[in-house]
Amino acid sequence: MGLKKAKSITHKGKKLTEILEEHERFFRGHDGGVRADLAGAELAGADLSGANLSGAILREANLAGSDLRKTKLPGADLSGARMHKVDLRNSDLTEAILPGADLSEAQASGIEFFRCDLSGVNFEKAILRNANFRLANIRGARFAGADMGVAILRETELEGVDLSGVDLATTLMPKGYAMKVKGA
Repeated sequence: MGLKKAKSITHKGKKLTEILEEHERFFRGHDGGVRADLAGAELAGADLSGANLSGAILREANLAGSDLRKTKLPGADLSGARMHKVDLRNSDLTEAILPGADLSEAQASGIEFFRCDLSGVNFEKAILRNANFRLANIRGARFAGADMGVAILRETELEGVDLSGVDLATTLMPKGYAMKVKGA
């Protein structure tokens, strides 16, 4: 089954394509622009690739299985969003707000999570190769079984973070970080 096109999706009685067009005008400072408020939206399996959702409100939205490749999400509020198996490759999430979001099994290689709020995010079994977590808040995040090859965790506080089952051999860790070995 293919992805749902934006023109076939509605939220609160309005077509998603209209919401995205108004948001683009808002982002550019043009007349008739309105920030996209997609809080609680049912967007599972949607094709949103290449959309500009910079600063959009997507709290508690269901984006599971959606295609968000090349999507602009800097400063977007994705608090508590359901993003299981979402494809975020080549997207920009700089300074995005994602506390409590579910990104389990997400494809998020090469993502800029720079200065994001990722507290309590579920990244279990996610593909996070070459992802940059510098200066991100990842307290309480769960990375169990994630692929974090060549990811950057420098300048990141790892207190309360679950890295169980993660191969950190090529991950750039904070200076002075020492893995806690069980039984030691």
